[in-house]
Amino acid sequence: MSKVLMEILGLSTSPSSGGAYALILSEAEGNQRLPIIIGSFEAQAIALELENIKPPRPMTHDLFKNFVLSFNTEIKQVFINDLSEGTFYAQIIYERDNQLIEIDARPSDAIALAVRFNAPIYVNQEVLDEAGITTEPEHQTLEEALKGEETSPGQKELSQLEKLEAELKTAIKTENYEKAAKIRDRISKLKG
Repeated sequence: MSKVLMEILGLSTSPSSGGAYALILSEAEGNQRLPIIIGSFEAQAIALELENIKPPRPMTHDLFKNFVLSFNTEIKQVFINDLSEGTFYAQIIYERDNQLIEIDARPSDAIALAVRFNAPIYVNQEVLDEAGITTEPEHQTLEEALKGEETSPGQKELSQLEKLEAELKTAIKTENYEKAAKIRDRISKLKG
């Protein structure tokens, strides 16, 4: 079973899921992303910790962190290990008496704890292959993006701008707002 290291790319509202949120994980060493639909409470718990906002009283995940720490242990990693009938499954892995112990959890709860313990998040390669989305690698520079075009510099900028505007329309039409925001930023840089 192959584990792929992931990072939290962000959270966004999921218009098709009635108040739920999409948690987007991104492959640390690649261009695959994994969207997971989570509840608003878990999204809030993740977002508060990512933004380093401490509520006046501990939330459930904070309480659980304090409980785990009281036993002189900590969470070592989170592993999203399975996908069955559209539902993701995860394990929280911690160490006790020099032995790794795995307990089952919802991915949203596991990730909310991972951010509190600064623990790595892994996904089973099979799950990533089944539910992941491969994105195009971003161009590092405008020169790389324009590489290979055989026109004058002024025409390069114009044709690149036209391409980006077409990509922007497609991204908006397909409701890929994350990609649309990146394209919009690239258009702004090109125009500015």
